[in-house]
Amino acid sequence: MKPVRTFMISPRLPEKLEALKDLTYNLRWSWSHSVIELFRRLDSELWEKSNHNPVSMLGLVDQTVLESAVNDEGFMSHLKGAYSYHQSRLDSGSSWFARTCKDDPDILIAYFSAEFGLTECLSIFAGGLGVLAGDYLKSASNLGIPLVGIGLLYQQGYFQQHLNEAGWQQEVYGENDFYNLPLQLVRMEEGKPLTIAIPFPERDVFVQIWKVQIGKVSLFLLDSNIPVNRPDDRSITYRIYGGDSEMRIKQEIVLGIGGVKALEALHLQPTLFHMNEGHSAFLSLELIRSLMKKCRLDFAEAREVANAALIMTVHTPVSAGHDYFSDELMHRYLFKYSNELRITWPEFMALGKRNPQDQAEQFCMTLLALRLSHCCNGVSKLHGKVTQRMFKDLWPEVPENEIPIGHITNGVHFRSWISMEMNLLYDRYLGPRWQEEPGDKAIWEKARKIPREELWRTHERRRERLVAFVRQRLRWRLERLGASRTEIEIADEVLDPNVLTIGFARRFAAYKRATLILNDPERLSRILNNSKYPIQIIFAGKAHPKDDEGKKLIQQIINLAKRDDFRRRMVFIEDYDMTVARYLVQGTDLWLNTPRRLMEASGTSGMKAAANGVLNLSILDGWWDEAYDPSLGWAIMHQEIYNDPECQDKEEADDIYDILEKEITPMFYNRGVDRLPRRWIDRMKNSIANLCHFFNTNRMILEYTDNIYLPASKRYKKFIANDFLDVRKLVAWRSKVKNHWSQVRIESLKTENMTNMMIHDEVRIQVTVHLGKLTPDEVAVEIYIGQIDARDKIISPELTKMTPVESLGDGRYLFEGASARCNKSGQHGFTIRVLPYHPNMSSKFIPGYIIWAQNI
Repeated sequence: MKPVRTFMISPRLPEKLEALKDLTYNLRWSWSHSVIELFRRLDSELWEKSNHNPVSMLGLVDQTVLESAVNDEGFMSHLKGAYSYHQSRLDSGSSWFARTCKDDPDILIAYFSAEFGLTECLSIFAGGLGVLAGDYLKSASNLGIPLVGIGLLYQQGYFQQHLNEAGWQQEVYGENDFYNLPLQLVRMEEGKPLTIAIPFPERDVFVQIWKVQIGKVSLFLLDSNIPVNRPDDRSITYRIYGGDSEMRIKQEIVLGIGGVKALEALHLQPTLFHMNEGHSAFLSLELIRSLMKKCRLDFAEAREVANAALIMTVHTPVSAGHDYFSDELMHRYLFKYSNELRITWPEFMALGKRNPQDQAEQFCMTLLALRLSHCCNGVSKLHGKVTQRMFKDLWPEVPENEIPIGHITNGVHFRSWISMEMNLLYDRYLGPRWQEEPGDKAIWEKARKIPREELWRTHERRRERLVAFVRQRLRWRLERLGASRTEIEIADEVLDPNVLTIGFARRFAAYKRATLILNDPERLSRILNNSKYPIQIIFAGKAHPKDDEGKKLIQQIINLAKRDDFRRRMVFIEDYDMTVARYLVQGTDLWLNTPRRLMEASGTSGMKAAANGVLNLSILDGWWDEAYDPSLGWAIMHQEIYNDPECQDKEEADDIYDILEKEITPMFYNRGVDRLPRRWIDRMKNSIANLCHFFNTNRMILEYTDNIYLPASKRYKKFIANDFLDVRKLVAWRSKVKNHWSQVRIESLKTENMTNMMIHDEVRIQVTVHLGKLTPDEVAVEIYIGQIDARDKIISPELTKMTPVESLGDGRYLFEGASARCNKSGQHGFTIRVLPYHPNMSSKFIPGYIIWAQNI
């Protein structure tokens, strides 16, 4: 039976506890140990039962508990201090951005992501991409970056993982109760929910908007599950990454197109749009359409303006991680857009294809974002190179290292992941500035002065808590499965709080190779049960519901853990979430990561572990490829990639065993008279001092701000000034280049005597270029010079721009220049290239427009 009316019931807070409500609805509490302890102090059991949800907890807590808190001087003092500090941190006027970016008061960044992992009770994320997005918003708040988030509010969050007796993963989906979560419905002045209409085939889909406050940053979440929509449209925001390709395209239309419309309805006018992966790429089309309509621009002009405002971050080097849609789906849902953009359907589809002539090729959201954004980056130094290689055919004839895709290495929000005990230790020895300025290397250098005994005892307490937590979670699983009392009692003997503990926790996909360490079970058993140097391993993670291969990996671990020789030394924790992640990164001794090299974009769990003093043992991939140093942790093999995957697995598993036996366990168990593993502790301190200043989201967002946001904002403002005069000039120039580029050719070149050259000599070159209708200031003629490798290719090239010195008539011009001085001996070579050039280009390359000297 459906209700005739609905209404809200709020907890009856005593007047003196009203500050609790403000704390509850601002997720700044999620990284404040003081506020979390305040909620625990009110009712610690209810805090755990509510999954760390203060809204739900306050709605369930007994009224007498609230009345008692008012009369508790200690609690009220705690509340007053926590609330006062909370309020002081919401002052944007004293933030880093306000102090240092006074010339950009109008900048506003809209950060779009399909998922946001902010805290465990708000289940609108599936994994690392979402957690990274959540950490990013938290650091944006810390720094006062003018940023808003846009995402989807899923009625069902990511699944809860239940493992049956056979160890097979089963998915259980719980409902998100929006009215008992730390978010609020956006309403119009008259009190009605603010809704927007998104055009779909033959109807509009309506969404309402919810707001989550994260410190100074607002996150707006779109929700289609409202009565005005038909049932299949209500289900669009029902489940994260749920359903088939048609459901996915619907979700991405709501996120991208709906997100832009939501910002308009909220009267927010972003100057930049940052796409966190390609899921939201349809926003670029809505931005172009809106510019065409409001500013009376044609498609080419609106595209240039939108290009100046669009930024894209790629997160995955795995092709399955990119979204593809069939021509039929695209036509059904977006054909209307091609009409509104006033371009043909083939032109529209070409925006998302590598080869526009290939009718069978599907439309790729990542390609759409790449083509329409002025700036794209990977999420680690190595991943930037991998991404250049993945998409190099979009820029034919451009050398791979010059493909306009850069990198900004990911980080983590430390205060969300560092344990309270380590937090206090850092406060004592690093000073409180580490919390607000984690990018200052000088602060982290002070970690070397932390007394060994204090650091070790602090870490040992976290390991003890981890073991107690794992035993409790194992007991819960066994009770749910109806295990015998004997089996349940054995759970209390699993693991040893004094034994070297390895953690492995991430999504269970085949390329992440969770079971690599199990490659030789008999040898692993001997290592784990070594009487002098024992080891224990804790696994956690979820496989995608449709990934049976990933589920088999989990089952393999569960079954092996049932063997008598593994039972007390290896455990799989069911239902990996942010709570489990915190216990693991705070309490293990060694963090294990074993992806196939070049298949992990960044990886952030190892960064969280390092911030807690945990050492890393990892394949040299993602962040560890640029972070690794022998004094900080261990590398598995050294960048080798074999043609035979099975051979690679065996070699790398053997290397793990060798490192554990010969290096790691002796270092961990070698104790002095004070029973401290001095070499291990010193390596912990070295890791903290060398890694923490860089691998954090404050440093990451400062890089985005300095290198991308601020320059892009200036370019965008320049484009929209003077009735889009610069845009119109740029579009006219592009048209001219397109019409006359076929006339451009390199006709001849002359060099001075190049025999008997010495180090530091330079090559002087003259070249005749036929430009046809183009002029010398509309092109760049460059010398491309460097050493020659065994395949007769130029490596590590140096570029020098040549100068036009004479018009030879008939569209022919003489250019001359001197190369950079050759600073190495050996065989060198050079060539000449011609590129279109305009001062307002977002990239120095226009795909398909480059001329190289050949056989002249």
